[in-house]
Amino acid sequence: MQISSAGLHSRMPRQVRIEFEGAIYHVMCRGDRREPIFADDTDRRTFLRTLAESVARCGWLVHAFVLMGNHYHLLLETPEANLVRGMTWFQTTYTVRFNARHRLVGHLFGGRYKAVLVESDERDYFRTLIDYIHLNPVRAGLVKTDADGAPDVAGFEWSSLPQYRARPSLRPEFLETSRGFGVSGLKDGIRGRREFVVRLARRAELEKAEECGLAEIAGQGLQSTLRRGWCYGSEAFKERMLEKAEELLQRRSSPSKKSKNYAGEEIRDHGVRRAERIARCGLEVFGLGEEDLPNIPKDADEKALTALLIRGETTVPLAWIAERLGMGSTSTVTRASIAIGERLKKDRALRSAKKKIVAGIVS
Repeated sequence: MQISSAGLHSRMPRQVRIEFEGAIYHVMCRGDRREPIFADDTDRRTFLRTLAESVARCGWLVHAFVLMGNHYHLLLETPEANLVRGMTWFQTTYTVRFNARHRLVGHLFGGRYKAVLVESDERDYFRTLIDYIHLNPVRAGLVKTDADGAPDVAGFEWSSLPQYRARPSLRPEFLETSRGFGVSGLKDGIRGRREFVVRLARRAELEKAEECGLAEIAGQGLQSTLRRGWCYGSEAFKERMLEKAEELLQRRSSPSKKSKNYAGEEIRDHGVRRAERIARCGLEVFGLGEEDLPNIPKDADEKALTALLIRGETTVPLAWIAERLGMGSTSTVTRASIAIGERLKKDRALRSAKKKIVAGIVS
């Protein structure tokens, strides 16, 4: 478990990032000054591609998503405690890609993303959030009606609802639908997929558009919780989360003196484990042992190529790469990996070594 915070505020940790294995979050972020974060469908595809890369790097599960004009919503599960690191990579990478395409500079997102912890043990909370996300386009007036005047809730392309309706083989790999069907009492078959959409369509017909998908459970309003709260669940769940927060803050105030171990069983983070595997494959391909790393230049091709692959496949910090490969500083990692990336375009030997390392990673 990890926590990112300066402290608890009156037992309402608004600034706290509580991270633990198996945590589920409703994540939302708006554009800077509430401006659009997508100019067109190409940007939306880039966003989903970047999300898929984040899932692969961090081992996340995405249960639902929707892309609106100036913001997005995710229902995200982190099997490992890596929300902050993964979100940093995700939003930074999408911003870089957006700015490069549109020849812009500066911030794309408006400050800190919102991450509300969600209780999964009580199915009503999880199901309510999936409905809330999928009916967001209805509330925004973006859903068309069919010939009979019924809202076409699955007609909005940029949410996970059309994917819930589709066959499993047609869904993006990063989307996890089993729990969504489960909390709705449905199976992922032809009938269940159809009923999943029909149920939401009924809500869209019966509820006022501006209130569609909103709900109140045990006196807890959904929209107010997502806007101003930090936790969506029962009182017992909130108490457990507060206990986690307090426990983790105590740990931070008394940091362990134990030295870092990059090679043993203590490597638990998804990104670090993958980075370690790449490092070991790189050493093997180049015929090097751990004892050889201090004896070759900090920007040697062997180190630079391995660093490039780690940067491309994981979210580990540059400082981790620098220390693990004996490259001295983060600036050396950056400079050497960029240079080796350029040389890969023309150097057959380097491309061959890269293929061997990649083959070793997936074997």
